[in-house]
Amino acid sequence: MNRESLTVDVLIIGAGPAGLSAAIRIMQLSQSQNRPISVTVLEKAAEVGAHNLSGAVLDPKALDELLSDWMHRDSPLKTPVTQDAFLLLTQHRAWHLPTPACMKNQGNYIVSLGIFCRWLAKQAEDLGVNIFPGFSAVQVLYDDTGKVCGVATGDKGLDKSGNLTARYQAGLEIYATHTLFAEGCRGSLTQTLIEKFHLTQQSQPQTYALGIKELWEVAPEQHRPGHVYHFVGWPLDRYTYGGSFLYHLEKNQVVVGFVVGLDYRNPYLDPYEELQQFKTHPTICQTFKGGRRLAYGARSLNEGGWQSIPDLSFPGGTLIGDCAGVLNVSRIKGIHTSMKSGMVAAECLMEKAVHQEIPTFKATMLNTWVGQELYGARNIRPSFYWGLWVGLAYSAIDMYLFGGKAPWTLSHRKADHVSLKPAKNAKKIHYPKHDQVLTFDKLSSVYLSNIHHTENQPCHLVLKNPNQAIAVNYAIYDAPETRYCPAGVYEILSVNILGAHPQLQINAANCLHCKACDIKDPTQNIRWVPPEGGDGPNYEAM
Repeated sequence: MNRESLTVDVLIIGAGPAGLSAAIRIMQLSQSQNRPISVTVLEKAAEVGAHNLSGAVLDPKALDELLSDWMHRDSPLKTPVTQDAFLLLTQHRAWHLPTPACMKNQGNYIVSLGIFCRWLAKQAEDLGVNIFPGFSAVQVLYDDTGKVCGVATGDKGLDKSGNLTARYQAGLEIYATHTLFAEGCRGSLTQTLIEKFHLTQQSQPQTYALGIKELWEVAPEQHRPGHVYHFVGWPLDRYTYGGSFLYHLEKNQVVVGFVVGLDYRNPYLDPYEELQQFKTHPTICQTFKGGRRLAYGARSLNEGGWQSIPDLSFPGGTLIGDCAGVLNVSRIKGIHTSMKSGMVAAECLMEKAVHQEIPTFKATMLNTWVGQELYGARNIRPSFYWGLWVGLAYSAIDMYLFGGKAPWTLSHRKADHVSLKPAKNAKKIHYPKHDQVLTFDKLSSVYLSNIHHTENQPCHLVLKNPNQAIAVNYAIYDAPETRYCPAGVYEILSVNILGAHPQLQINAANCLHCKACDIKDPTQNIRWVPPEGGDGPNYEAM
């Protein structure tokens, strides 16, 4: 079946901060150099911003460089940070700790990433960028020499064997001189590119975290506009990396979030339930008294930093943003670094007259303040492999004594999916019952994500070997996917009728596209692939 085709100069996969910043910078340079360039951005969400989720406290450093007059463009940066706090929680107490210099936020803004991306998209379109939301890029296209020459889109997922369906083949082929991949954390096409071009041969394993977030409208007397609170400790045990946050936006809105490193060991840990339990802490629960939840969502994030950045250039294409792994874990920030990576890629491209390869991109990017930030923070995340107390102590020494320039670099030891203990060696975790006022069950939370998946499409969560779901995951780890998924996608049906065996049911319609299953599955048996374009969560202000 023949597919329609389109040819452009530069194709960008993903309308997040990196992709949109790259598009804007290319058009700025194109106009200043009087060199017409056609730029097209594909976005799998139904609209720009609908799949974007972050805390988020934005450092405007990259925005200042990209659009120096952003304050006069009706930007969504309305809430400057006015106060920081860093607290250690025990089950009943909260201890104020000195706020590390890297976590001080004066000059930064509390924002909704989705709203920010919609605003960035308008700036890009005003410059002539074509943005196509609702188009899932499902396949990388290569020319006869093996160079990337574009992507194919499709409106359906893969069949049960992971093969393209006939309806997939009826999608659109978009050819480009150069393609920038800005898919975000654990992008599906990015994974195929890493494998084909061996991009991680010189880097350490990437390590990830799962971030879960709720947006609340709180009582006016509980609202502190511009206040930013970060927490470590309870309810996590001291060997599980993670933390939590409260950010006070405008209009009596507060975001609460919980981040859990996906290298956790106990298969009974449930990141969603950790967030629910966190909200019951005596110091936290008062914020939500008399309030109501407005939205819910989840997203994985790259935490490997300096040591885990893969090779970023290959014939015909480049990885930028979270695909490149540029989040600064010590600051819990990646929007500004993602934007800068897109800008540098755009500048490298234009220097090469949109040549098909920019092999100097990684070195050029790391020679900017992005590299300075990531290098200075490189030892923070791996220091927590020894537990919370060692991590906090080491981080203080590394930052205050060495200024991030210690004469050594700690290593990421192994990929996250191999860290789980067998269930027989782990302690079960019993989480409190939900009261449906402060704490909620997963399905009622998923409802607030405005999820839509078209019926009668192949499941976009593909099991490479369906038998392993019971023979390995259930038998050895007690089905951890039923807990680490923040949307209740995975369910074990164990109806003991006539000797029926347990079965794994995949409720793909609930999927938040967080990618946790693709990352954490102990045998890497679960493969996340794009569903129909426009499907998934539809976040309004996350």
